[in-house]
Amino acid sequence: MGVIEIIVLAILQGLTEFLPISSSAHLILPSQVFGWDDQGLAFDVAVHAGSLFAVVLYFRQEVGAMAVSWVKSFTGHKDKESTLAWLIILGVIPAGLIGFILDDFIENNLRSAAVIATTTIVFGVLLWYADVKAKQTTDEYQITVKKVLIIGFAQVLALIPGTSRSGITITAGLMVGLTAKAAARFSFLLSIPLIFAAGGYQTIKLSQQAMPVDWTAIGLGTALSFVSAYACIHYFLILVEKIGMLPFVIYRLILGAVLIAFFI
Repeated sequence: MGVIEIIVLAILQGLTEFLPISSSAHLILPSQVFGWDDQGLAFDVAVHAGSLFAVVLYFRQEVGAMAVSWVKSFTGHKDKESTLAWLIILGVIPAGLIGFILDDFIENNLRSAAVIATTTIVFGVLLWYADVKAKQTTDEYQITVKKVLIIGFAQVLALIPGTSRSGITITAGLMVGLTAKAAARFSFLLSIPLIFAAGGYQTIKLSQQAMPVDWTAIGLGTALSFVSAYACIHYFLILVEKIGMLPFVIYRLILGAVLIAFFI
């Protein structure tokens, strides 16, 4: 990979991992427009690791409190942090299990420009509907098991390229009554065990391949993904309360139209 490819793909991954605009749709564009080869599994693991470091660092206080309370919960301790930790674990189970089962099928059958364009538009419209129609009254600490399961099963749809994991979980969060900021925060917290599990699975697959590793690309990709993801989380949480989801919806519709016009 060239330096320009590393920079563009790493920054795109860091930004689109947490914005509700679909990382798959963005990662297909450079390869199609510039004829770039697939970045490879090692680089994919690296940029996801950068995103994981960013979200854990940004929510370090919440993650630390939840981790301590979660451990204490085995001795009967219960508070809002331990409850949220258990609900996050519950929320990642559907996507984790189904993703593990259908990984090869999705990789071989659903990564086309047509699928990505369709899901980018359809789930963009659904995000707009949730933002306009939903009653946004509760925060992430008031969420219930039923609502977490709704969000968790909605996250399964993110296995279809173009859907956007953050986009569909924020949409579901809004629909079950979370405020925009709470839906985004819960979506980001929900991403931690999922990215960790996906990264672990990819690392196992990588260890089974006798392929040379470009450590310069790995290091630079991880660092750039980390910086862009951290900045994305910070500013998105600030802006979402002020501007809502409409700008991201419009962006998704334009992006879907571009994919249809040029690649289908």
